[in-house]
Amino acid sequence: MGTRKPGTGSGPADAPAPKPLLSLLPTVGGPAPERADAARNRRKILDAAARIVAEQGPECVTMNQVAHASGIGVGTVYRRFGDVSQLLWALLDDRERQFQEAYMSGPPPLGPGAPAAQRLDAFLDALVDRVVEQREILLAAQTAAPTARYTSGAYLAMHAHLTLLAGQARPGANAPLLAHLLLAPFSPSLMHHLSQEQRLSADELKAGIRQLLSLQQSP
Repeated sequence: MGTRKPGTGSGPADAPAPKPLLSLLPTVGGPAPERADAARNRRKILDAAARIVAEQGPECVTMNQVAHASGIGVGTVYRRFGDVSQLLWALLDDRERQFQEAYMSGPPPLGPGAPAAQRLDAFLDALVDRVVEQREILLAAQTAAPTARYTSGAYLAMHAHLTLLAGQARPGANAPLLAHLLLAPFSPSLMHHLSQEQRLSADELKAGIRQLLSLQQSP
């Protein structure tokens, strides 16, 4: 269902012009079919890039550094992803696909098979982890295109999922509105502020989300 993204072709010649980062995220789907060795190399490159982003920030990513960290030749890295910006887009796309697979078809309570309220808690916890992990790239995307978040495939998929869970957990409620409000605290700029400037841990953020959702409940 997803369209082909920058960095999934065989070289720079077939890479489309850059687009706003969040518009590249698919609703569901995976990369185009590829040989087993090419898929392994792609996985090694993306995992190496993810480690560098986590340890040093996206501004520190270079193609040479990724090649060294992944054990893949720098020429292969360039042919596969074109440049650093396309590599970072592909990384975010990859992490979003993994997250979607987990909440759509993974094991419960995040995936199907648990009550809606438990799945909702598990989803929000997992979303905290994802946004904190990818905060720098997500923040760059929000800065470049502030409203693109709400029309991206990633946001629309999460909104549809939360609409379903909210409707099951609170029959008769305005589930689409609740889904938007549940996603609102995960704005990249707010999460960056809370995790970096306020120094709140992922566990503290998860606890805060739960406290927010229970404010109107009877003591």
